[in-house]
Amino acid sequence: MLFQEFEIGRSCDILVRELFRLQPDESFLITADTESDMRLVNATARAALAVGARPLVAWTATPPASGKAGEGTWPVGALTALLKAVDAWVEFNRMGIFYSTPYDIALRENVKLRHLCLIGMHTAFMTRAIARTDFPTLREFLLKVTELTCSARRVRITTPAGGDVEFSNHPDHPFNTETGYADTPGSYMIPGQIGWAPDFETINGTIVFDGSISKVPGIGVLQEPIRLNIEKGAILSMEGGREARAYETWLKAWNHPQMLKLAHVCYGFLPNAILTGVIAEDERVWGSTQWGIGNVGPTAVPGGIDAPSHTDGISLNSSVWIDNVQITDKGVVVHETLRPLAKRLGM
Repeated sequence: MLFQEFEIGRSCDILVRELFRLQPDESFLITADTESDMRLVNATARAALAVGARPLVAWTATPPASGKAGEGTWPVGALTALLKAVDAWVEFNRMGIFYSTPYDIALRENVKLRHLCLIGMHTAFMTRAIARTDFPTLREFLLKVTELTCSARRVRITTPAGGDVEFSNHPDHPFNTETGYADTPGSYMIPGQIGWAPDFETINGTIVFDGSISKVPGIGVLQEPIRLNIEKGAILSMEGGREARAYETWLKAWNHPQMLKLAHVCYGFLPNAILTGVIAEDERVWGSTQWGIGNVGPTAVPGGIDAPSHTDGISLNSSVWIDNVQITDKGVVVHETLRPLAKRLGM
């Protein structure tokens, strides 16, 4: 028996019909590498063909890293030409083309391109993220959370593990709300997340990672919490056990000041996401918050802030206040406007 064979069909049908709204005769590029889940790739191509679109699969060797660091493995010229020509593109690569030179050129020159970045997606995650998600309700919920948060002056986040951090929003830093829809030109990510960069100088308090850590070899899902003491957006000290020591060593080994500074904060609101050690899913666990450290992308801060790497940490069961109005309590939505939508999503 093939694992979740029926659910794959439903996921890919939702992907092409609802999220991309693919039209007859549109060209639809599906990229994958040799570590991708090819069942998803093939099922997506079938679903695209069924609506009359014209699917094209580009399958490459897996590079050692994502983005520009992986360009020595890809046929960069050919890949760039493809991305500049197609109407829509879903990315199933294990190592992302996202933020590579072909990606940058395509987003700049192909004004019609609709891109959905599903890097690292696999059958079980696809089922949780897409087949079992009520997308119209999720979009309404996420947009309301974004509206409430971006209009706030002050935000406070606490967690049962001991986190307690406050900050102000920056008027010039945009919010990125990932609803899953890729039906208009642009580049979009896995649904269920809202991310933004606060006014860094105002971030003070304690952040406790008790979910997982990305990028650092040998960590992944945390066995014990890591406590970060923050002043003006910078990590002053770190507390915890073996994993905290390994994390601090990794950050400092870059010998770059930005690698000890916060880069962004995110809400996780994907109803069926679970903690697996795959950061793309971990950072969407319902009621969690995620903090990035290191490089700041241009989608978070105009022009970005350069650093040699980037890492993310997950704080579970977060309580959030915006201008002293509570929206979540230990990961449970309590705001009167948001609560009915959360219930419709099964949360």
